[in-house]
Amino acid sequence: MRYKLRNLLLHLSIQNYALIDQLSIDFTKGLSIITGETGSGKSILLGALGLVLGNRADLSSLKNNDSKCVVEAEFNIEDYTLEEFFTNKDLDYEHTTIIRREILPSGKSRAFVNDTPVTLSVLNELKSKLIDIHSQHQTMQLSDVGFQFSILDILAKNEKRIASYKRGLKKYNLLCKELELLKQEQDSAKQQYEYNLHLFNELEEADVKENEQEELEQKLDVLNNVEDIKLNLSEAIQITTNEEIGAQNLLNALESNLQKISAYSSSYENLHSRITSLKIELDDVVGELENANEDVEFNPTELEQVNDRLQILYTLQKKHQVESTKELIHIYQVLAEKVGSVASASETLAKKESEINEVAKKLDEVASLISKSRAKSIPKLQKELEFLLSELGMPNARFSITLNPSDKYLANGKDELAFLFSANKGGSFGELKKVASGGELSRIMLSIKKVLSENTKLPTIIFDEIDTGVSGEVSNKIAHIMEEMSKYMQVMAITHLPQIAAKGTSHYKVYKKEIKGITSTNLKQLAKEERIVEIAEMLSGKNISESALIHAKELLN
Repeated sequence: MRYKLRNLLLHLSIQNYALIDQLSIDFTKGLSIITGETGSGKSILLGALGLVLGNRADLSSLKNNDSKCVVEAEFNIEDYTLEEFFTNKDLDYEHTTIIRREILPSGKSRAFVNDTPVTLSVLNELKSKLIDIHSQHQTMQLSDVGFQFSILDILAKNEKRIASYKRGLKKYNLLCKELELLKQEQDSAKQQYEYNLHLFNELEEADVKENEQEELEQKLDVLNNVEDIKLNLSEAIQITTNEEIGAQNLLNALESNLQKISAYSSSYENLHSRITSLKIELDDVVGELENANEDVEFNPTELEQVNDRLQILYTLQKKHQVESTKELIHIYQVLAEKVGSVASASETLAKKESEINEVAKKLDEVASLISKSRAKSIPKLQKELEFLLSELGMPNARFSITLNPSDKYLANGKDELAFLFSANKGGSFGELKKVASGGELSRIMLSIKKVLSENTKLPTIIFDEIDTGVSGEVSNKIAHIMEEMSKYMQVMAITHLPQIAAKGTSHYKVYKKEIKGITSTNLKQLAKEERIVEIAEMLSGKNISESALIHAKELLN
């Protein structure tokens, strides 16, 4: 698969950093070469780039402690699907994105992405998507199983499958936590079950009704005062019905008198009507008094029953520390839920376990697809790496890459990976960090990056003197591999080898100059004639010979 080539790092400007006063440089597509004498400041460029992408800094970064340090990098990120990242971080997405870092004389640091302030953690997240600095130190990453899996999965085109697997794994782990919590809750509920069931049965048997207590307390008052009530009711009846001075007879006489004169005046007629109404109301009251009097009687059995019922309610309220039947009814409902939840525990657990099994089934299906595509890609990866290493002067290099099924759900599938290496003919296989030298690890990493560059979109890669310790034909092969990689991505190489320098699409020179006793580092892009001189100097030293110039021209051509 070939991708349209767009250079990622477009421009870098540096102000008041280390030995740099002011520097501004544009970068091109393809392979960019950076050369310079030892100590000229090539590492300063990497330091500045690291600073703008989130590395920590202090006042030692400032060339002039009275002015602020500013490093600004411009990137083309159009083809790197970073829109979601920018959205999640509340950043304005632009195809051409500018990242700026400032170190103030006070020591305070500020960072901006498209003029929006960001934290260093955001810059560090963005860094891995924009720049890959390849050095001797980075080769330790080769021993990381996660990195080894990422290589294999890129070749296996597993990106979507693994994304699907991770979503499923997240759901699976969440359901397992919910199941564990359910079990804990139900274990706790079971421990309380017998006591809760006793309380529930006690309240259910009591059959408490709302407002029951108030009604019983009123009835108790009546039963406890029957004699007094009956005496007063009898006297009230006597007052109203006495034939001589009873209220009924008085109202009858009054009604008769007013009736006689009601025809003379409307006011008398009105008075007569009112007395008639009073008489009717009194007759009704008398009837109720007589009924009430008949109903009131001392009933020791009923008194005992009311007392007993109230005692039950009072005892329950005291036991549950409440003050009303309404609160008792609420406690009864809560206990019903607790008892019911334990009773239906097995059904709830079975439902949750069924959900987990369903997700696990789908996870297994995706994990199987991931594993099959990995297994299919292993021979291709081994073949390509062994071929490239043979080209790089390691003809006996061999890889043994094997997958072993796991019964556990791992972060990226259900495979365990063994990524073993042997550098010598007949040698035994072992872990990379144990059997490969530093130089061999560098060449292995270069080969891996070459393979990856043809199969996925990689960020700008900077090779930081990975050619140390090689020469002759191997250096030509390293140069060729970098040149091939630059067809798919932006490649930069800091090098001291003329064979590599000659392969560059563009060539930059780092140099020092001294003005009034003050040394500063500078960077410039070399024209064609300047490149010839630079490469000739790399071949023969400061005293450039004619043959070195001829050789330099041959290398460039």
